[in-house]
Amino acid sequence: MDTALTRSQYVRWRTAIFAIFLASGLSIATWASRVPDIKTALEVDKAQVGMLLLGAGIASIIGISTSPAIMARTGARLGMMLSIVTFASGVALIGIGANVLGSYAVVLIGLALFGLGNGCVDVMMNVEATAIEQHAGKTILPLFHAFFSFGTVIGAGVGALAAQLRIDVFAHTLAIAVLILAIGVVSIANVPRREETLDRSGADADKPHWRERMHVALSAWREPRTYAIGVVMLGMSFAEGGANDWLALGVAEDHGGGTALGAAALATFSVAMTAVRVFGGPLVDRLGRVIVLRALALTAAAGILLFILAPNLPLVFLGAALWGIGASLGFPLGMSAAADDPAKAAARVSAAATIGYISFLGGPPVLGFISEHIGLLNTLFILVVLAALSGLFSGAARPLREDEKTPVTAA
Repeated sequence: MDTALTRSQYVRWRTAIFAIFLASGLSIATWASRVPDIKTALEVDKAQVGMLLLGAGIASIIGISTSPAIMARTGARLGMMLSIVTFASGVALIGIGANVLGSYAVVLIGLALFGLGNGCVDVMMNVEATAIEQHAGKTILPLFHAFFSFGTVIGAGVGALAAQLRIDVFAHTLAIAVLILAIGVVSIANVPRREETLDRSGADADKPHWRERMHVALSAWREPRTYAIGVVMLGMSFAEGGANDWLALGVAEDHGGGTALGAAALATFSVAMTAVRVFGGPLVDRLGRVIVLRALALTAAAGILLFILAPNLPLVFLGAALWGIGASLGFPLGMSAAADDPAKAAARVSAAATIGYISFLGGPPVLGFISEHIGLLNTLFILVVLAALSGLFSGAARPLREDEKTPVTAA
């Protein structure tokens, strides 16, 4: 049990989950940073690249959706290790397909493994991170998500350097895959076995049957609070995912800023978001989740509106910064709220993560489809509405009273 951990064991556990968040972000940025080189190596067009992205997205959603069942079967520790092996293998296979075999199909298979593994580990690492937050007794989940952002920054930087030095995709992805596997092995060794996440131990004979564990894992989907928290996370996940995929294009084309300023605006959004995730925890502990979530929802809505309507590029950049600040904590604080009851934390966090990540992955393509009919900037008004809904439903994130929690019983 995590309640019996020494200080040293707790620090190693926290550091291990930080590292897994970072590894996930690193893998995503590694693929994304080499897309132009992969496109050239395979001699494919943008539509075929789009199909690769679609394959990775579908696999990610499958991974997210099936992760509660996998965790019920294997426990979080083994589930995370298997997921890390899966997406690291996918990263390596992308490079093999691009440079060694020159095979579009192999790259697609690699992206499927990459998406599946990342989808699974996303849910499980958040289950662990919320348990660490409960153990610490203070808001630190945003910091875990900041480490994911650090991973993407490192991955993008290394990818840009590799491209500049003309290092082929195979050598680059193989090195990153080996690094991710090493991070996984070392990290999982420092993650404690916990009854809440059904990790295997010497008492396996007393563990409930898998069907019973699945019943517990899916129980959160029958609770209205799960869906209310889900609305909070859905609005902010749409806002974050929409920015990642469409903000740069909106600046480059609709505001006439060009590709370089489009990338700079996206960087502004990302830096603003990461900064709040690094430093926002104490503010949440001082003011409370609900007040912070409502203030940030208002900030996000205002930022997106400014981005859409701004008459000049400086105001567009200000809108991007406010957009990033506003969207920064909805996802991690929704996870924290789902974990308020330790006895049901794993099931509730899994459900909340599933809603959040499917919104994050599925939202941007929906926005893209709508933008073909009404224009990109007009489409972004949808994000304003969703941010407002997120604020209206933020009361669901109120911390549970002790009498609202389920007593923890032995398995």
